[in-house]
Amino acid sequence: MSSILIALIPALCWGMVGIISTKMGGNAGQQTLGISVGALLLGICVTLFYVIPQNIHVDGHIWIVGLLSGLFWSVGMFGQLNSFTDLGVSIGLPLSTAGQIVTNALLGASLLGEWQTRSVWLFGSISIILVALGAVLISASPHNNNKSNSKQNPKSFKHGLIFLVISTVGYMLYFIFPNLLVKVGFISSQIRDANNGINYMTAIVTPQAIGQVIGAVLILLVLKKHHTIFKIETAKNVLTGIDWATGNLLMFISAANVLVGQAMATTLSQMGVVVGTFGGIYLLHEKKTHDQMVKILIGTLLMIGGCVLMSNLETIGSWISL
Repeated sequence: MSSILIALIPALCWGMVGIISTKMGGNAGQQTLGISVGALLLGICVTLFYVIPQNIHVDGHIWIVGLLSGLFWSVGMFGQLNSFTDLGVSIGLPLSTAGQIVTNALLGASLLGEWQTRSVWLFGSISIILVALGAVLISASPHNNNKSNSKQNPKSFKHGLIFLVISTVGYMLYFIFPNLLVKVGFISSQIRDANNGINYMTAIVTPQAIGQVIGAVLILLVLKKHHTIFKIETAKNVLTGIDWATGNLLMFISAANVLVGQAMATTLSQMGVVVGTFGGIYLLHEKKTHDQMVKILIGTLLMIGGCVLMSNLETIGSWISL
C-alpha cells in the first residue's frame, strides 16, 4: 500500500506545476529552463545527502542513462509547447496526456514484460482506456466552442499533430529509457534492483537534470529566446522545478519498484491532470462552463477508476484467469 501511495505523489507534484509556473510567470522557455535548474538543484542535494553517504554505485553507464533521459525530456517539452501553439492547450493537453499514458503503459507492459497473463493484459488495457478517456474529458473545450483556430487552419493543425508526436516520443523515451537499458543489459539488474530501485534512480537524477538543462538551453536557442535566460522569471520558476523534480524522482523510484512497475507508475502519475484542473479552477480562478464541469467530474471518476484498476492488476489477475 505504501508503494502505491508513493506512486501517487508525482500526480500531486506534477498537477501543481502549471499552477506554480503560472504564479511565477515567464514565457515557456523561461519556465522550461527554470524547471530544469530546479531539478538540477534537487538532484545535487540528493547526490550530496543520499547517494554519496550511502556509497551508491555511480559509473559512466549511469551518467549516460541520466543525460540521455534528460535530453529526451527536453524533446518532449519542446514538442508539447509547440503543439500548444498550433492546437491550443484545450486540444493539445488531453492528447499529450493520453499519448503518454498509452505509450508508456503499453511499452512497460510489452517491452519490459510487466504484464504476464491475458487477464492482466485485459484489465490493464481497460484501465489505460479509462484513464486516457478521463484525461480527454477533463481537458475538453466548452460544448459550443467547436471551431478552434487550429481546425480553421489545416496546415497549423497538421504542424501541431507533428509536434505532438515528437512530444509523445520524447516523453516516452524519457520515462522508459532507464528501465529499458536494464532490459538490454546496459545496466545490470543487480544495480537496478538494489534497495527496491531507489539506489539506481537516485543515482541518475543529477545526470538527468544536467541533460535537462542542456536541452532547455538548446530549446531557448532554437526559439531564439536566449536573451530571456537571465531574467527574474527564470529564477522564480526554479521553485516550479523543485516541485516537478520531486515528482520525477518518486515516479522513477516507483517505476523501478517491482511492486509497482513502469506501466502502473506512469499511469498513476498522469492523475496530475485532475490536480491541475481543480487547482486551476479553485486556486487560479479559471472559469468553466456547466458543460465543462460535467465533463471534468465524469473524467475525474474515469481516471480514478482506471488508476484503482491499474493499482490492483495483479490481484485481479489472480482472481480471474483467462
